[in-house]
Amino acid sequence: MRNFLLFIFSLITINVLSQDANIRGFIYEKESGEPILFCNVFLEGTTIGSSTDINGMYNIPKIKPGNYTIVATFIGYDTTKININLAANQILTKNIEISKSSIKLNEVKISAERTEMKTEVKAAAIKISKQDIELIPTIGGEADLAQYMQVVPGVIFTGDQGGQLYIRGGSPIQNKVLIDGMTIYSPFHSIGLFSVFDTDIIRNTDVYTGGFNAEYGGRISSIMDIRTIDGNKKKIGGKISANTFGSKLFLEGPLSNSEKASFVFSAKNSYLNKSSEILYKDPILSFDEKGLPYSFRDLYGKISIHGKNGSKFNVFGFNFIDDVNYEGISNLNWTSSGAGSEFILIPPNSPILVEGNIAYSSYNIAFSEEASPIRKSGINGFDMGFDFTYFQKKGKIKYGFDIHGFSTNFITYNVINTPITQDENTSEFSAYINYQRNTTRWVFESGFRLQKYTLGISPEPRIGIKYLISDQIRLKIASGLYSQNILSTNSDQDVVNLFSGIISSPEEIPNQANGAPYDQKFQKARHIIGGIEYDLSNSIDIQLEGYIKDFNQITNINRNMVLNSDDEFIIEQGIAKGIDVVLKYKDKKYYIWAVYSLGKITRTDNITTYVPHFDRRHNFNLVSSSKFGKKNAWKVDVRWNLGSGFPFTQTQGFYENLTFSDGISTDYISTNGDLAIEYAEINEGRLPYYHRLDCSISKKIKLSKNTNLNITGSVTNIYNRENIFYFNRLKYERINQLPIMPSIGMSLQF
Repeated sequence: MRNFLLFIFSLITINVLSQDANIRGFIYEKESGEPILFCNVFLEGTTIGSSTDINGMYNIPKIKPGNYTIVATFIGYDTTKININLAANQILTKNIEISKSSIKLNEVKISAERTEMKTEVKAAAIKISKQDIELIPTIGGEADLAQYMQVVPGVIFTGDQGGQLYIRGGSPIQNKVLIDGMTIYSPFHSIGLFSVFDTDIIRNTDVYTGGFNAEYGGRISSIMDIRTIDGNKKKIGGKISANTFGSKLFLEGPLSNSEKASFVFSAKNSYLNKSSEILYKDPILSFDEKGLPYSFRDLYGKISIHGKNGSKFNVFGFNFIDDVNYEGISNLNWTSSGAGSEFILIPPNSPILVEGNIAYSSYNIAFSEEASPIRKSGINGFDMGFDFTYFQKKGKIKYGFDIHGFSTNFITYNVINTPITQDENTSEFSAYINYQRNTTRWVFESGFRLQKYTLGISPEPRIGIKYLISDQIRLKIASGLYSQNILSTNSDQDVVNLFSGIISSPEEIPNQANGAPYDQKFQKARHIIGGIEYDLSNSIDIQLEGYIKDFNQITNINRNMVLNSDDEFIIEQGIAKGIDVVLKYKDKKYYIWAVYSLGKITRTDNITTYVPHFDRRHNFNLVSSSKFGKKNAWKVDVRWNLGSGFPFTQTQGFYENLTFSDGISTDYISTNGDLAIEYAEINEGRLPYYHRLDCSISKKIKLSKNTNLNITGSVTNIYNRENIFYFNRLKYERINQLPIMPSIGMSLQF
């Protein structure tokens, strides 16, 4: 730690002794005051410049004293120029507002996304904006992050009902989801069409499907980092919408005339369990008498306070509720809630940017079914972190630390109704440093993260390299070590399991196959990612990316545990490998995105080697969006998904199982036993191919300068494909995914 502090002090000292100046600041949209991401900022007549980050901040270090003109330019906005004078050693903060352009551009010459591709490694990374999410066919007129995530390369979605996202071989618990720095444990509702996040509150989402840098930790597969808007600082605005699935209210605006404080509020409510009784009954579904038994409610609020130099402080809170009620069969409900704050500090005489957050959240889930005890799981705790960014002329150094403490409480029952419980309090500490260096042809990023768990220490080096062969072609590679300290309470060998609790990694785990104990008790993985990016033209991009994830230690629930003396957990190893190909075309009116994923996942517990139920070998998504009509007021979005069948365990036969309910007094000659199943080898069969076509069409009606009415009609599963959900072996009954589901919705945006 002492050497680390000396290193940081030396960075500051070097900067003080230099005669060079610094320019930094934020780029804001003039109409709303919202920061603009990835805006290009440079000094006129030079090659010196940068682009704004996810906070809308730019930083141009190491500039010789003198007179300059700052130029801020972004697609769809007027170019803004400001004259400045820089003195030696000066750190100048200059915030800039740019206005939406009244001139229609004939062609897109440069995009923020492409700019970032040339300045960041971003291996296995997808950047998602609100505008991107709105290109996917909407359900009832409301775009949703859950629908967009299903077309991200390497993402496998296991079903329309109770479906989960599996990212390049990682199960849901191995994928960390953050909103403004806070961990969200259940980001998707039980009906797989909706996330807990309102699209209108999202500023930007970064999805790292592997190979992420040292800034992130605590998970062994992927990261989803969601950042929310601060709210309009100039005027009150919002949206009111209603459709056949639910309704929504979104509001934003200033809290004072000085434009120093703003707010955001969002409320979503589903009444699908009511409307589906009329609209979505289906004779194939076992619960047809009551339609689709899903409902949810999502609340989110945020207040932001802004300083003149760009410093910012905000507080936010949320409450998400999900309920599934198969009357007379089972009931599942969960609640996720939390509150937190986040700040950005711009020290007046220091080149270091300071960011921090603190939050508290909880997640509780309960599941009950006929003639069985209620199963429950809960996790609650706090997050606190600080990050420091030191900008250099051709790169940056970012370092920081995180503290995470949580408690878990869990109770479930095995096949003979013996309770299994865990109540734990645990804490984690991590520190990291990440160095990025940019040259004419190279982007180099190296980092190191140290994760300290109660069960041990995990040193995790990370590295990423990008080589710019030309302005159009780029090669990239990334690798690193990863760990995590929590696991799900359902086995990855289970196909359908509505109840999924969360517990911390246990201290008591089986030894290795050779009898030696494991060095660490937590889960571990190694990633290697490689790929190529090629800009075929101003409108067409193609990306090819390959990956290998070596899950060299995974703690899993022992689904075969019967006796208390049996091991409660098993240790598995797994390999996920594959190739993803993305072809993207985008201009003013048309957007086409084609994604093909080829993957293979295997697991072994040193006794049995199998493919898990989410091993989809082939997955293809085709997305198309087009605008037409007067002033492009009409929009049509289409998505078609084709996926090869998931693995399943076949049935070999049935037999009578005597439970000896009366012990040794049981009359085994005359007593009738239960019907039991003799299974084949695990997951050696394959289900039929899955495919589904969705489409939506919308019309924007301009009512006034700032008020629009949107009317949307959509159809999910247009040709009513009977995709299998699960099969009841005892009743010999097939249950399908969602049937054809038309919907209509209206939204008033003001």
